Amino acid sequence: MIKSTDYLVSVIVPIYKVEKDLAACVQSICNQTYTKLEIILVDDGSPDNCGQMCDEFARNDARIKVIHKVNCHKHAMLE
Repeated sequence: MIKSTDYLVSVIVPIYKVEKDLAACVQSICNQTYTKLEIILVDDGSPDNCGQMCDEFARNDARIKVIHKVNCHKHAMLE
């Protein structure tokens, strides 16, 4: 029987010009009691330090993956 704790949950976070709130957002996700998480940070070409911050988060937590994209509209982020 498969338990609900056996599932990998993917959390996808679109990122653009959120440098001020990014660390708190990522920390909140990382601190969840459910630990089988895959955290995907999608940097949409943010002109601030978000891309570098995402890379640092990924270096410190193996559950975090980073995708860097050229800026596009929000509706196209997950294509």
